Amino acid sequence: MIFANRSEAGRELADALASLRNRDPVVLALPRGGVPVGFEIARALGAPLDVVLVRKIGAPGQPELAAGAVVDGERVEIVRNEDVVRMLGLSDAWIERAAAREVEEIERRRRLYLGEREPVPVAGRTAIVVDDGIATGATMRAALRAVRRQRPRHLVLAVPLAPAETVEALRGEVDEVVCLAMPEPFGAIGYFYDDFRQTDDEEVRDLLARANARVARESEVEAEPEVEAEADGEG
Repeated sequence: MIFANRSEAGRELADALASLRNRDPVVLALPRGGVPVGFEIARALGAPLDVVLVRKIGAPGQPELAAGAVVDGERVEIVRNEDVVRMLGLSDAWIERAAAREVEEIERRRRLYLGEREPVPVAGRTAIVVDDGIATGATMRAALRAVRRQRPRHLVLAVPLAPAETVEALRGEVDEVVCLAMPEPFGAIGYFYDDFRQTDDEEVRDLLARANARVARESEVEAEPEVEAEADGEG
C-alpha cells in the first residue's frame, strides 16, 4: 500500500475508525509527522486533536536507531529498546543523560504547540493515539504508556503501517489496534509515501489551531438550541 501523503493516510484511517465516532473520542498525535494524519481523523470523527510529546533516544552515532524513548508528563517515562541497548552496551547513566536532553526538547515543543492551553482531557474517553507509521515501536510504546496513565476508557493505537512484529509487540499496551498495512519486508516508513516531506513546527501549530477552532464552533452550535429553548420558556 502506497499513500499519496499523510493526509490521505489519515482519511483512510478515519474510515477504519468510523465506529468510534459516538464513543467520545479524542485524537492524540505524535508530532510532527503524526499530526497531519491525526488532523484528518479528528475532523472525520468530530473529535478534538492534541499531541503526545515523546522523543526517541537515538543510539550514539546512529540517531535514527532507537535505543529507547522518553515522554514527559506527571512523571518522565523512559522506555528502553533492550535489544539495541544490549547490542551497543549502553549504560543506565548514558540512557538517563540522553533522556534528559530529549526532555528539554519536549518542553520546547510544549511551549511552542500548546502555549498556555491546557491539554485536552483524556480520562474516561476513547483515546486514539496516532502516528504516520511505526518502525521499532519504542517511541510509540512510551507514548501509549503515558496516555494509559491518564485513564482513558478505551485506548486505541491507529497507524497507516507498521511491521507485523511491532504491531504484535504493542498489542498488550492497548485495547484495540487499527493498522492499515503491515508490509514485508518493511524497510523505512517513507518508502510507503509518495510525499513524505518533513512536517515543520508551524504546520503542527496550524493544524492544532484549526482542529481546536472547529471543535469550539461545533460546541457552540450544539449549545444554541438549548439556549433558545430556555428563552422560550421564560416567556
